[in-house]
Amino acid sequence: MIRVVVADDQPLVSAGFRAILEAQVDIEVLAEAHDGNAAVAAVREHCPDVVLMDVRMPRLDGIVATRQIVDAGLPTRVLVVTTFDLDEYVYAALEAGASGFLLKDVHRDALVAGVRCVAAGDALLAPSVTRRMIERLVRTPPGVAGGDQALSRLSDREREILMLVAEGLSNAEIAVRLFISVTTVKTHVASILAKLDLRDRVQAVVMAYETGFVRAGQPPGV
Repeated sequence: MIRVVVADDQPLVSAGFRAILEAQVDIEVLAEAHDGNAAVAAVREHCPDVVLMDVRMPRLDGIVATRQIVDAGLPTRVLVVTTFDLDEYVYAALEAGASGFLLKDVHRDALVAGVRCVAAGDALLAPSVTRRMIERLVRTPPGVAGGDQALSRLSDREREILMLVAEGLSNAEIAVRLFISVTTVKTHVASILAKLDLRDRVQAVVMAYETGFVRAGQPPGV
């Protein structure tokens, strides 16, 4: 059973998300929170697998709440919910340690799939949305201290896979592209995260863009 906390300052929105999720036999919503402080408190109390986190909330915004949850070392993964117009907040949330994001007008099936994806330890990186958002936000990468040195630890194959992860491809899509098994891709991704000391593949994408390893508008594989 996937245990979820829903955090949104609009009760009707959170109630709607709750109804969609609780209609699934494998998902249980433990609590709703309507501000950032309440969201952090609910996560501490219930220790859910996933918290569905709004960005703009009173008292404490979703970005700061995300950072507090991640910095506390809690096992809960954060799935940020926002609108495309607020994508700069999404980028900040990903840097804070969120495992992915959805748009607020998301279809119910995508919401459920996103929660399951994040709960399984993966990151929500839909190519149709993620690449567009990240490229828009990091057209001038700020640079990360020690980033180039960290990337030098990767093998040629790992660098190739990191490039495809940053492109937004799933493990299955990478496996098809490189003619290898999904299990092999997962092994390489795990190795990349360990070598770069990253929480998940979302942070790997952020690092790839920030260091300039991948640049906005860069053709795949270049």
